[in-house]
Amino acid sequence: MGMPKYIWLLVIATTINVTGGSFLWPLNTIYMHNELGKSLAFAGVILMLNQGAAIVGNLIGGALFDKFSPYKTILYSTLLVTSAAIFLSFHHTIVPYSIMLILIGFGTGATWPVMFAMAGSIWPEGGRRAFNAIYVAQNLGVALGATIGGFVASISFNYIFIANASLFFVFLLMVLFFFRGMDEERDRQMHTTVIEQSKKIENKSAFRSLLILCSGFFVVWFAYSQWQSTIASHTQDIGIPLEQYSTLWAINGFLIVLGQPLLKLFTWQSQKTYIYVGSTIFLFSFIIAMVADQFVMFAVAMVILTIGEMLVWPAIPTLADELAPKGRAGFYQGIVNSVAAAGRMLGPVLGGLIVDLFHIQLLFFILIFLLFIPYVTTTLFDRRIQN
Repeated sequence: MGMPKYIWLLVIATTINVTGGSFLWPLNTIYMHNELGKSLAFAGVILMLNQGAAIVGNLIGGALFDKFSPYKTILYSTLLVTSAAIFLSFHHTIVPYSIMLILIGFGTGATWPVMFAMAGSIWPEGGRRAFNAIYVAQNLGVALGATIGGFVASISFNYIFIANASLFFVFLLMVLFFFRGMDEERDRQMHTTVIEQSKKIENKSAFRSLLILCSGFFVVWFAYSQWQSTIASHTQDIGIPLEQYSTLWAINGFLIVLGQPLLKLFTWQSQKTYIYVGSTIFLFSFIIAMVADQFVMFAVAMVILTIGEMLVWPAIPTLADELAPKGRAGFYQGIVNSVAAAGRMLGPVLGGLIVDLFHIQLLFFILIFLLFIPYVTTTLFDRRIQN
C-alpha cells in the first residue's frame, strides 16, 4: 500500500525544513570559533543552550499537539523559526547570533514532535513505515544541506544565513497552504503527551532498566556530538577546506538514505546485539578520526560512524518500546529523546572545554574510554531483565 497524500506532504516538508537547517548547524562551531574568534567552550555553551531550548520546545510542542491544534502549533513554531532566521541573515554578530540560535532551537524543538505525531496519527496502519519515511527525509535534508552549505560557506558565510532563512520561509509557505487540513486527519486516541504520561511509574524494574540502558545512550550521543563541534573545528585547524568538512555530513546523510536496504542483511534477533556491534564500530571510527590528518581519513571515519549510527540509533527506542508498560510508550520514548538531547547539550561544551584547556588528542582518548561504557550498561540492562 502506498503512502497517503499527507504523509508525502510531511516527507517533502521535512526534507525542505532539514535542508534549510543543515545549511547552518554543521557550521555553528566553525563560525563562532573561526569567524567570530570565540573559544570552543563558548561555542559549546551556545550549542548547549540551543539544545536546551529544543528540549523545552519538544515538550511544549508535544503537549500542544494533544491539547491545542497540530496545525496552529506547527504554524506558530515555524513563524518563530523563520523570523529568527530572517533576522539572523541581517545580523550575525555574536550576541544576535546566540539569541537567534536559541530561538531557532526552541521553535524547531516544538515542530518535530508534531511532525512525528502527525505521521503516526494520519497513517496508523503504516506502523514503522510512517516514521521511517520521516527519518529518511530528515537524513536526505542533512545530506542536501551539508553538501550545498559547504560550498556556499566557502564563498561567503553571509549566503549561508540567507539560504537558511529562504528554505525556512518555503517550509512556512507549505505549512500555510497544505497543513491546514491535518487537524481533521489526526486521531487523538493515538497520542498522549509526555507530561500526561509522567504519572506514578508502576513498573519500577522496567524503568530502572531503561535508565541503565539510556546512560550508555547518553555516552554515545556525547561522543557523536563532537563531530559537530570540536572535530569540526579541528578539521579547520589542520587545513581541511570548509566545503570538504560539510561533505562529511553529506556522506552521513546519503549513506543513511541509500543504506536502508542494506540493513536487511543484519537479522539479529536481539536488539542488544545491534548495540554491541554498533558501539564497536563507533570505537573504530573515533580511533581513525584521532589519527586522521587529511580529508580521506575523516571520510572513512564518517562512513564507519554512520554504519554504527544506523545500528545503534533504532535499537534504543525499540528496546524502550519493549520495556514500556501499557500506556507508557510515549513517556518511555520521551526519556530516550531527552537523554539524546542531553548528550547533544553537554557534548560540545565539555568537549570544547577539554580542547581549550588541553588538546584534541586528550579528548579523543577520553571519548574512546567512554565508548566502552555502553558495553557495560547494555550488559547490566540485560541481566536486570533476566532477573
